[in-house]
Amino acid sequence: MTGTNGNPTGTTDTTSTTSTTDNLGTADTTGTTDHTGVIVVGSGPTGLLLAGDLATAGIPVTVLEKRPRKISNLSRAFALHARSLEQLDARGLADELEATGRTLDRLRLFGRLSIDLTDLPSRFNHVLVLPQYEVEKALARRAVEAGAGFRYDTEMTGLVQDADGVTVGARGADGRTESLRAAYVVGADGMRSAVRGAIGLPFPGKSVIRSVVLADVKLAEQPDELLTVSAVGDAFAFLAPFGDGYYRVIGWHRGRDVPDTEPLDLAEVKEITRRALGHDYGMHDARWMSRFHSDERQAPAYRVGRVFLAGDAAHVHTPAGGQGMNTGLQDAANLSWKLVSVLAGHADPALLDTYQAERHPVGKAVLRSSGGLVRLAMAKRPWTRAARAALTGLVSHVGPARRKATAQVTGIGYRYPAPCGTHPLTGTRVPDVRLADGTRLYEALRDGHFVLITPAHEPLVQEPPAQASSAPGLPPHSDRLTTAHWASARRTTLLVRPDGYAAWATDATPAPEALHSALATYLGPTLVRRSGRELLTK
Repeated sequence: MTGTNGNPTGTTDTTSTTSTTDNLGTADTTGTTDHTGVIVVGSGPTGLLLAGDLATAGIPVTVLEKRPRKISNLSRAFALHARSLEQLDARGLADELEATGRTLDRLRLFGRLSIDLTDLPSRFNHVLVLPQYEVEKALARRAVEAGAGFRYDTEMTGLVQDADGVTVGARGADGRTESLRAAYVVGADGMRSAVRGAIGLPFPGKSVIRSVVLADVKLAEQPDELLTVSAVGDAFAFLAPFGDGYYRVIGWHRGRDVPDTEPLDLAEVKEITRRALGHDYGMHDARWMSRFHSDERQAPAYRVGRVFLAGDAAHVHTPAGGQGMNTGLQDAANLSWKLVSVLAGHADPALLDTYQAERHPVGKAVLRSSGGLVRLAMAKRPWTRAARAALTGLVSHVGPARRKATAQVTGIGYRYPAPCGTHPLTGTRVPDVRLADGTRLYEALRDGHFVLITPAHEPLVQEPPAQASSAPGLPPHSDRLTTAHWASARRTTLLVRPDGYAAWATDATPAPEALHSALATYLGPTLVRRSGRELLTK
């Protein structure tokens, strides 16, 4: 069994085929031309964050991308929420993205319903508005600098997994095919995921709204708000800036239900925008226009053996609340450190089961919340419009409801399941607290390590017996734990996972044996060195 907060208890990996070993060794790989630790299929934000994390930790990773080697300017997403910014801060990227984008301290969802973010308990008490391609640029640079391998113009043609790894078929731009071999594969290849199809997973769900129009245009008049969104009668529209003089327009009209293949012209985009926003801001010079339909779908499993799904390959939902890219980034942050721990031999492969246990419920909740927002925005019948008015009043004027809605949309309110009897903090997001040396927690997380925070004026580690480090049978030295003191007078001893969630905590001064046991549970048996001291976990 495996604890749902990433607590491996030593049993075999029942979702793999027959083996729990993680070497690439024994399968027949005739014709295989490359071996790696992990193959990531797809180089959107989800795949790039994951690849960067793996490469930074020294795990060989290859990214397959069927698109050419360039960053598209046809962004789908325009908003980074607080929890995603915290994760990017833990990778040293948030500040440069903050300098590139523009911040918004109130998020309008529809009509008069908006969420004030100024009281959000985060360093990032705002939405950062910037195109998805800017996020991809930063993540791609990090991954490349860390040593991740990229194969562009390369399409995955199939995969076969066995007890020891996965063989992936790949076809390049010249039509030549080859086989690649990895311990694990992650499908981050979008809604039409080839990886999901190859492992036989369905993608149940439905189209929520059809014939949504998209256009990238210039405006003769600047909107009053950074993000402009409204739903009036049978229409809604959304405007967001690219930062290069163009705006993305998303619009829908109930009376214009046509196939996605129906030609679209600027006159139709302007008409829908006028209906929803009151005027069209003098749209002109459209560089791209298209129709699409917005689905709600979720794979029943995010893992089949040695193959995982993340981002839009695992779940898609409406754009309401701007949660799509953000949810995928959180998937990657959750999975990456677990793959690192298993591939480095520090954790039982059963740890990987917790990815499904922790992230699938979050994906389901996002589908429910974003879908609910769209249905309320599209409300036609009197009782649904009454529900919309009631929700607007509730969120606007009732503190607990407002805080819950804000925490969910921004991602900081989700917590992961924890075993019964554990500390109340277990599984919760840990805020970016100040540490005694003047740094912040999310700066300490930039090494990709666990962080142990202890009360001030107490030893960071317990000195083991002098002979302990030479005891026979000990594993080699590993550097996967950062130790720190609280800057405040807090008495909790807290172990923070690499993704910024609480793994273990106690309010009492832990006995050395209890602390050693906790560290061994989450970091594996190892010798951790800090400032000339040694902490032996058993």
